[in-house]
Amino acid sequence: MSAAENKIETKKITIIQAINEAIAEAMEADPKVIVLGEDVADREGGGVVGVTRGLSTRFGDDRVRSTPITEQAIIGAAIGAAIGGYKVVAEIMLMNFTTVAMDMIVNHAAKLRFMSGGQTGVPIVIRMMTGAGISSGGQHSDFLEAWFAHTPGLKVVMPSNPEDAKGLMLSAITDPDPVMFVECTRAYFTPYETPVKVAPIPLGKAKVTQEGTDVTIISYSEIFLRATAAAAALAKDGISVELIDLRTISPWDRATVIASVKKTGRAVIAHEAVKQFGVGAEIAATLQEELFGQLKAPVKRLGAPYTSVPFSGVLEQAFIVSVAGIVAAARATLA
Repeated sequence: MSAAENKIETKKITIIQAINEAIAEAMEADPKVIVLGEDVADREGGGVVGVTRGLSTRFGDDRVRSTPITEQAIIGAAIGAAIGGYKVVAEIMLMNFTTVAMDMIVNHAAKLRFMSGGQTGVPIVIRMMTGAGISSGGQHSDFLEAWFAHTPGLKVVMPSNPEDAKGLMLSAITDPDPVMFVECTRAYFTPYETPVKVAPIPLGKAKVTQEGTDVTIISYSEIFLRATAAAAALAKDGISVELIDLRTISPWDRATVIASVKKTGRAVIAHEAVKQFGVGAEIAATLQEELFGQLKAPVKRLGAPYTSVPFSGVLEQAFIVSVAGIVAAARATLA
């Protein structure tokens, strides 16, 4: 087969379009896949940023249902439908609003498999967007993934690009247990060359996007794009970076991360959520336990300061982990 014949067909799409395609493909393949959430149907615009646009027209209002503004009702209905045999994609407009439905998510969706002796799964995907940088204020911008990663029974997925968003959503919809699917608002609108055909991506499997020998940088969601830019800047000074996009936060890919850091001896972990008690702390502790004596430098963690997300645009930019900050942290491990 020639190189031209073997070339993968691609197109430029955004994360919004990728998730829309994944949900549509899942609904086409399985009539039991349904969508619930505020304004998700086309008569209300197909979601606040258009992620579900076109789906109610294509599959009908019975399968794509706009709901009242009540997060408890959305998640409660989703859990009931899932127990009844449906696969539900439930949209909570913003991650902060999951707080209204925490009892449903943590005490019901996450625990029913345990409390039923494994007999009752809850196959729901809870979609949400979040992220600083667009002056939405502290009640609309938090990354709260550590809350859900700390809850047994929940999977937590956080893609950084359209291909991963589509492949992970396809897997999330078919997963027998509840999945929190977190989408960064800042990453929504940038188009990327993406394969026309995207296969499901297994949950819990990280992606090594660049191999290196000097330091491992571990990240996810939009901050991974900043980590990629930092790796390019470090390469200009001859520093070889191994880049890992976690993609799934819970379960996280311990084997891939440990193998990489064992090779490089150094690690930098970067995420948008506050640094204190964050996902980076769990990874750093694991690396210390598994590689004690083999690390060439202390593990570096980068995250937001321990404060609410500011409304001011200038303060927001200072709040979010920067490319320069990741570069400095990587250099510090080599000092």
